[in-house]
Amino acid sequence: MHFLAKLVLCSTLIAGPALASSPANTARISLPKPTTMALATSDAKAPWGWTDFCTRHADECTLPDLPIVSIALTTERWKLIQEINSSVNASVHEATDQEIYGVPERWEFPTSGSGDCEDFALEKRKQLINAGLPRQSLLMTVVTDENGFGHAILTVRTTNGDFELDNRTDRILAWEATGYGFVKQQAQDNPNHWVRLGGPTAPLMTATAQK
Repeated sequence: MHFLAKLVLCSTLIAGPALASSPANTARISLPKPTTMALATSDAKAPWGWTDFCTRHADECTLPDLPIVSIALTTERWKLIQEINSSVNASVHEATDQEIYGVPERWEFPTSGSGDCEDFALEKRKQLINAGLPRQSLLMTVVTDENGFGHAILTVRTTNGDFELDNRTDRILAWEATGYGFVKQQAQDNPNHWVRLGGPTAPLMTATAQK
């Protein structure tokens, strides 16, 4: 049952390949309409998957407190975010942790070419950081989907508001437009500090419920 549920809740709907880096495509890109930022209501426990991830990737987790920064959106930065979102969606094959690692839950970079929802989000976060965007603005986020199942996405916090990178679509939506219930996410000052968003609803699975 756990295997089947996780397969459903991290399912992917790939809309297409990454945008080509041509002048015509650059001309068509415009910045998104401003939205709001999700507000923290209290501290939250980090998901077990993140804590386990940190045992293998200390460089991602052993950090001093960082200044709070939001990305000042430019056309070039928005194009970069779109390209990385689409590229990772197209290049990573959707598979459960049970299929890949033989365990119910494991957050990991999809180095094998396969992963589930949190692995897509981790890879996008890594690539965006490597491209020069501040990690304080790239926040792993746990939500509940339209069926009440847990799901993981990457929040990009900008001066235009919060936008979501999701393995289920190449479209980058304002957080309020996703239809998801926002549960918790990394705080900007430290990736190991997590905060609760909105009400007490917790995800049922992945991005495994840590109440």
